[in-house]
Formats: sequence, C-alpha cells, structure tokens
Amino acid sequence: MDKMIAGFPDQLREAVEIGKQIQLKNIPNPLSSVYIAGMGGSGIGGDFVAEWVYDKCPVPIIVGKGYRLPAWVHPPAMAIVSSYSGNTEETLSVYRQLQERKVPIIALTSGGQLHQYANASGTDSVLVPDNWSSPRACLGFSIVEQSYILQQLGLIDNFFERDFLNAADLLEKETEAIRMLAEEIAGQLVDKFTMIYALEGMEPVALRFRQQLNENSKTRAAHFCVPEMNHNELVGWKKQDNHLAIVYFLSDYDSERNRKRVAISREIMAPLAHSVFELHAKGNSKIEQALYLVYLGDWISWYLAKARGMDSIEVDVIDFLKKSLSEK
Repeated sequence: MDKMIAGFPDQLREAVEIGKQIQLKNIPNPLSSVYIAGMGGSGIGGDFVAEWVYDKCPVPIIVGKGYRLPAWVHPPAMAIVSSYSGNTEETLSVYRQLQERKVPIIALTSGGQLHQYANASGTDSVLVPDNWSSPRACLGFSIVEQSYILQQLGLIDNFFERDFLNAADLLEKETEAIRMLAEEIAGQLVDKFTMIYALEGMEPVALRFRQQLNENSKTRAAHFCVPEMNHNELVGWKKQDNHLAIVYFLSDYDSERNRKRVAISREIMAPLAHSVFELHAKGNSKIEQALYLVYLGDWISWYLAKARGMDSIEVDVIDFLKKSLSEK
C-alpha cells in the first residue's frame, strides 16, 4: 500500500495521458444530466468531480451508490458507470437498469464483467490499467478520466488538465514533508476515534480520509461537513471523551463565514476531545489543494495501520461478505 500511495503522482500523469485519448461515440444532444454510478473507491471519484464542476457544469451531475437507479434517469440523461474491477455487484445492477431504459452509458473500468458487457453492447468505455491490487488506490484514474469524459460531452473545458499535472508535481515535491507530518499525526490517533471535518466544497476529502482509515488502518471514524454539522452534530458535544480526536481539513477555498463557524465550533468541541489537528492544504487551485489533502490523509492512514500492527492491503471482511452473498 505504501508503494501505491507513493505512486499517486505518477498515476495522475498516466491518467492524463489516457484521458487525452478518450473518444466517445454516443453523445446525446441535448443532454439533460449525468448520473455517475460507483461504489467505494470507484464511487468516490464521482464525488470529487461533481464538487469540482459544481459552479461550471450547466447540467446536474449526480452520484449514486447502490443497486437502485432513480426514476428521473431517462434519456436525454446519460450515465458514467465506474467499477475498477468491473465486477462490482451493485454497479452492474445499475448498468443493466440503464440498458433497459436505453440511457447512453460510458463504462469506466480496468476489465471484468463491465468491460465485457460494454464490448458486447457497443457501449462507450474507458479502460484503465489493471495492475493495481486495491481499487481505493486508483482514485487518480477515476477522477481524471471522469473529468475528461465531461469535457468530451461538451459540459466543461479542460481547466482540470493543468491542475492535475501541477498537483502531481506538488505532491512529488512535498512527499517527504507530507510523510513526516502524516507519521506524527498517525502516532496520536492510534487508540482514538477520529472525528473528521471538512468545509463546504471539500467534503469528498473528509469522506476519502474516513474510508482510508476504515480500509487501510482498520479503524472506525466519522466525517462531517461545515456548515451542515452546525445544524445537528455540534449539539452532540456535551461531555468530555478522551477517546476522540478531531481532524479539520482546511483550504484557501473555504468561505469566510464557514471559517468563522469552524472557529466557534472548535471553542465548543476542543475542550471535550483528546486532541485537535488542523490540516492546511497547499496548491494553487481547488483541485491541487484537494489532492494535497487526499495524499496527506492517505499517508496518515498508512502510518496508522503500521502503528496499529495492521495489514493496510487486507480487506478480508469485504471478501467474506462478497463470498457469502454469492452463495445466496
């Protein structure tokens, strides 16, 4: 896992080269909306992309995670179906429903059944390398290719390309400092339940970190977003709990009002937790800063796994769940 995390900058560069070659055949005109279907490490890419194009894309970009397809997804909507393995049960279910409704589909995968179905039906597909053993380590392929797909659909320009390449350079340059900081923070999270907070516009970063703590570090955590948590979760902070650690992800793109909310919320929460960490992004764009925080969070999760004596690759419980489902 540490080798895969370290390979993230190069993955971004490779993903850009793949994205430049994407040529879509079936583009509906007009196009009313885009539905992105995916689970886990394949699904979160859609969360990032939907956030980054929030104020740029003229049609809704909606991410769905599960077996069901919303009633509104009919032509002239189209769908991106993302499964790194190509064998994700929930995503294949949605793929079949999309076909029944004759919704144009773009399959994003490294192979498996999804690639076979796409080939058999003439569905547009984007194939990414299959030599990564953990789908959660393939976030770069997911976010970059989905961005290029939206560009090919005529929904956004390629503002993102330079940001991805700059992010790769930034992460490479900052790797040593990031790893040192990550190891220091991980050492203080070993026996803690981590409460993760991001501000509006960066919520996918918090979600990603929570999922990495779950899968890599084999620990539980919770994530929340400001300002929404000010309307509910904040009220739960009433009693001291030394098993709680707070992690804030902060960026230059946080609004002034939300920064004030964080400051006030911290006054309430910090005295009731064991420790508080504020992680500040680096980079010259929203994409660069988000990926900086992702990279930092990924390294924290790896060092935390190491400190807890956990195998950061192993996901036996998920394998058990899938096997048990297949027997039914």
